[in-house]
Amino acid sequence: MLRSFFAHGSNAMLVVLCAACFVLPVHLWFVLAGGLLFYLTEYGTHRFLFHARPSRWAWLRALQHRMHYDHHVEPNRLDLLFLPAWYVVPNLVITGGIAYAVLGDAGSTTSLLLGAMLATLHYEWVHYIAHIPYRPHTAFGRWQKKYHLRHHFQNERLWYGVSNPLTDLIAGTWKDRESAGRSATTRVLYPDN
Repeated sequence: MLRSFFAHGSNAMLVVLCAACFVLPVHLWFVLAGGLLFYLTEYGTHRFLFHARPSRWAWLRALQHRMHYDHHVEPNRLDLLFLPAWYVVPNLVITGGIAYAVLGDAGSTTSLLLGAMLATLHYEWVHYIAHIPYRPHTAFGRWQKKYHLRHHFQNERLWYGVSNPLTDLIAGTWKDRESAGRSATTRVLYPDN
């Protein structure tokens, strides 16, 4: 199970980068802030970027398919499940650049990036567990798996918070399963395009 997790996407790279962060002093508050930053952007990215209408440009549509559309078509394909390095690395560079411009300190910036990368690994793990034939040991883990699979098999316009469902509650995209209704476009997000 761990072998598959680290063989796909950027997960192994993120572990190495997290370890490298410890060459500088780690500031716990900035690690926590980096995690919070990721959880807030996770929801927004999933809802507004990954579920955006198809682009009119073919090259951008191809990226949309790789990043998320095809994952809905084939939700159990591991090569479509994880964030690719070509997506993660530029996001970390941009986040680090902005953080350094605001904070002006390498240790604080590195700590913020460490928090964001740890949260990314948490997201990738929760997402992975949701899509493989594995029954989590805890009641919360089983609930979180069911919660995410509703997004894929019941209604793709709800339940965007993969690793942090609280964001759905705040944004109004959390509904109980019975009142949510079933969407005909959970697998093919934009059938007319």
